[in-house]
Amino acid sequence: MTIGNSPLEGCSPLPLSVNLMPDAPVGDVVELASLAESLGYRRCWVYDEGLVTRDVYVTLAAIALATERIRLGPGITNPYVRHPGVTAAAIATLDELSGGRAFVGVGAGGGLTLDPLGIRRHRPLTAVREMVVALRDLFDGRTVDTEGAVSSFKSASIGFARPGIEIIMAGRGPRMTRLGGEVADGFYLSFIHRDLVERHVSSLRALAEGRDRPFEIIYSTMVVTTDAELREARAALSFRLLDSPPEVKAMIGMKESEVEAIRDALSTGGPALAADHVREEWVPHFTVVGSVVEAGATLRDLVSRYRIDEFQLPVSKVDGAAGLIERTAVAFRSG
Repeated sequence: MTIGNSPLEGCSPLPLSVNLMPDAPVGDVVELASLAESLGYRRCWVYDEGLVTRDVYVTLAAIALATERIRLGPGITNPYVRHPGVTAAAIATLDELSGGRAFVGVGAGGGLTLDPLGIRRHRPLTAVREMVVALRDLFDGRTVDTEGAVSSFKSASIGFARPGIEIIMAGRGPRMTRLGGEVADGFYLSFIHRDLVERHVSSLRALAEGRDRPFEIIYSTMVVTTDAELREARAALSFRLLDSPPEVKAMIGMKESEVEAIRDALSTGGPALAADHVREEWVPHFTVVGSVVEAGATLRDLVSRYRIDEFQLPVSKVDGAAGLIERTAVAFRSG
């Protein structure tokens, strides 16, 4: 894959990041990360999806060697696939390799990652809390001795980590959100109903108030400017809507028969088939829809109105991603 020069290359940094699914050769993913950096994206996440994609840390290391400024980290890793101590060593090594640009995104993990490995999420809230605390201690040079719900440490330490490596949590439920506001350096909200964004952000800001460390809020959803992206958004919303709380389903008028139709389609043909059962009128409630100019205006409004520190663009496949990354940068600048 070859990505041509963009007229926006060399632009000043934006409150934008990109989350790349490494579903293609690592070199292709590296090109996309380099493009994002040249367009002013401030952070590059890489999905950690286990057997489904290329390895997250090999991919991040390759990106680190090909870039100079963009921040790098997994989005999102979990306490189950790897021991948190192994994750801490990987992040500290990435930070060393990249000249201090690493961060780590932590959550409970999803079925796409855990199911093929036969892993069941055990006490996810406790497991994530223990992981964040252990990472913080190891990054800050402390020795860790704990007997945890999922993993334990015996006189464990890292001698080369940079103190204060950023730890960002992700989750959907109120308990995970509250935990993020209490123990993390930031929180990653994805595909939230637009009318609920303010509530989530206000809650996180209140929880993090008075702390001596900065707290960043990242909001992520799809930017839909073409018919093809609308179809992809319907597919992406299928499993997310299925797992949404009753309040959200009621807000969009989602019937139980529609829930069952989506569930059956997912089990039969996955998100591509389930997209047929996601109404088009639902999509604007969870994504940014419109022309490039309209999308840019919406993005700027979201960031300024809700005091969001970063908008994250999810990229679920490498094919066509370069155009999407560039259109989003153009949209944000032209809004």
